[in-house]
Amino acid sequence: MENINLEGTPKTPAVSFNANEGRLELKGRSIPENSVEFYKPINQWIEEYGKSPKEVTIFDVKLEYFNTSSSKCILDVFKLLEGINGNGTEVKVNWYFEEDDEDMEEAGEDYQAIIPLPFKMIEVEEI
Repeated sequence: MENINLEGTPKTPAVSFNANEGRLELKGRSIPENSVEFYKPINQWIEEYGKSPKEVTIFDVKLEYFNTSSSKCILDVFKLLEGINGNGTEVKVNWYFEEDDEDMEEAGEDYQAIIPLPFKMIEVEEI
């Protein structure tokens, strides 16, 4: 299975999904012109990965900002990961947020309340 490695831009996050290691990372800003189109290959990759996932999959979310349309797409990503969780596999989410960024901290808490995956809230100085 091919890994995904996309460079971040001012409008799209860096994406690093490694199937061999079970490590997935979104980092940066997510304000693409068309969120659905941007996240479509990411969702397809997760669906394919879900057919033969690692025993433990770690999803690191290091977003400094995302817009409303991205929030729905990110929720879809979490739902796909939720489908992988269980039956001998585990998905863990690390939600990173900057120390003074209450909005991103709350966004992580909101996803945590909606999606039954183990979330770890990690406060950092800078993303």
